[in-house]
Amino acid sequence: MSAVIAAMVTAVVGVLGTLFAPLLTHRVTARQRAEEARAEEARRRFEERRAAYTAMNRASRQFHTLLKDALHRLRDGVYTDHDREQLEEARLDHRDRYAEAQMIVPEAVLAASRRVNEVLAGADAAAKRIDRGVAREGESAARALLDLKEAEQRLAAMRRLMRADLGITD
Repeated sequence: MSAVIAAMVTAVVGVLGTLFAPLLTHRVTARQRAEEARAEEARRRFEERRAAYTAMNRASRQFHTLLKDALHRLRDGVYTDHDREQLEEARLDHRDRYAEAQMIVPEAVLAASRRVNEVLAGADAAAKRIDRGVAREGESAARALLDLKEAEQRLAAMRRLMRADLGITD
């Protein structure tokens, strides 16, 4: 009788195995696909953040460089309409890169960008006032250049935060 029971158990297990094998395969495949989708989404978000960081960093540094150039030219009395246009384009690009990044980068990076922008915006406003001949008391291109030096430390701090968020360690 035990041989009969063993044969019946074997038959039942065989039938159940045959019935459940496709279900098990389907579940395993579905889990693998879900894991692949999560990994792809994480990679996409990483690339999106990296691209935003690259654009923010580039735009901030370009705005800083052109501001420094503008202040030197204002100081030397050789500031031109072309210089004004370049600086305005850089300012707008800087603003646009920050706006694009707001929805995808961590708040700490946005805060660091705002700290950079405080210095850049102050120097930009001073340059515009100096250019229009309505400088404030004690305001000069030389003074604004000194104030603009603070942006260098803030740019470096922002870059370090971006790199850390991307997992880049030195």
